[in-house]
Amino acid sequence: MKRYILHTPFNIYHFEAETWMHSVHKHTYFEIIFILKGKGVHNINGNTFRYQEGDVFLLGPEDFHDFEIEVLTEFCFIRFNELFNKNHRAEKDSPWQQIRQALLYTSSQSRGSIVEEKLEKQKLHSLLTILEGEYENHQSPYFEIVRDSLMQSMMVILARNLLGQTRTKVVLKDSVEPILLYVRQHIYNPAELTMEHLAEVFNYAPAYISIFFKKQTGESLKQYIVKHKIKLIEARLLYSQLSLSEIADEFGYTDESHFCKQFRKYTGSTPTEFRRLDVA
Repeated sequence: MKRYILHTPFNIYHFEAETWMHSVHKHTYFEIIFILKGKGVHNINGNTFRYQEGDVFLLGPEDFHDFEIEVLTEFCFIRFNELFNKNHRAEKDSPWQQIRQALLYTSSQSRGSIVEEKLEKQKLHSLLTILEGEYENHQSPYFEIVRDSLMQSMMVILARNLLGQTRTKVVLKDSVEPILLYVRQHIYNPAELTMEHLAEVFNYAPAYISIFFKKQTGESLKQYIVKHKIKLIEARLLYSQLSLSEIADEFGYTDESHFCKQFRKYTGSTPTEFRRLDVA
């Protein structure tokens, strides 16, 4: 499968199309996709969603997708990698960083368009219009300041819509979705992901929560937690400049050695080898 590469930390791609000219592909970056007009089908990770004017999609580096255009469609793609946000790395525990982590590293692709309410769509499109206007003069010394402020506002709106949708959709009795959401939101805190703690949070017996989860998903809860964590770590290794010790600390490993052993167990390579292979 073809993988598209972004050679700059940030860009905006605005165009119209009657026919989608790209085969199914992945990226090395994140993408916020605005549908400004038109309608058709958006295929994401094997899921099929109808799209229409006002819809907004968020894709990460490992997501694959393509479009089936039915009516002339105007797209605007905001494409970025973690480097554009490097100046905020020291603020790991700030509310903004927590929101950013929740948005970028919580799966949203199984839900189609993130935004459903008309007013929320209008707010995002207004921010997009301002951002595009500023991008026309992106060589300005003030551009990065304005861009970061607009992107933060946009991503906060996306995050509250994504998490709001999730809360609405997980109220069904005996649904595994609340557990999946809780794991994704607490993936950086191992103490909150023990079987005992999860059983207490969801009012299950410790032995039963494992049986219930496996019955619903086909894999054990412990396996899901580790696999989800490894996927996030792979993204850190590929798309950030964080050191191994910084990544180990972020994900709650006791030390770098333990982090490297677990990563190798699940991927077949050390974190250093994984990073080097991607560069090669």
